[in-house]
Amino acid sequence: MRRIWNKLFGDRGERAAVKYLKKLGFRIVAQQYSTPWGELDIVAIDGQVIVFVEVKTRKTIVAGHPFEAVTREKQMKLTRMALAYLKRYKLLDYSARFDVISILWPDESRTPEITHICNAFEPVGKWQFFS
Repeated sequence: MRRIWNKLFGDRGERAAVKYLKKLGFRIVAQQYSTPWGELDIVAIDGQVIVFVEVKTRKTIVAGHPFEAVTREKQMKLTRMALAYLKRYKLLDYSARFDVISILWPDESRTPEITHICNAFEPVGKWQFFS
C-alpha cells in the first residue's frame, strides 16, 4: 500500500513539475519514458536543447532535501537512459542537459515549493556524451 501511495505522490510532483516547466516555455516531449534501465521522468525541449528532468518530491526534509536523492549512481543511470533516448530518436547531434526539479510538498500545503536546478550535473560514466 505504501508503495502505491509513494507512486501517486511522485506522479503528483511530476505533474506539478510539468506545469512549472510549461510556464517557463519548455516543450514537454515525453513523461515517464521507460527504458530497460528505468524511467526518465520528463524529457523536454528548452530552446534548442533537449532536457532530461529528474523530479524528486518529498513531504519534509527530515531525510534531506529532495534533490539530494540524485546521487552519483542515479546520475550514471540517468546518463545511460538519456543516451538510449538520444540514440533511439537519432538525436545524438543535439545539445542535451540534465535538470533536477526538487519539490517539497507538505500535507498542509496546497502548492509545493519548487526548486529547479538547471544543468544539475554533467553526464556520468562510460556513457558520457557532450552538451
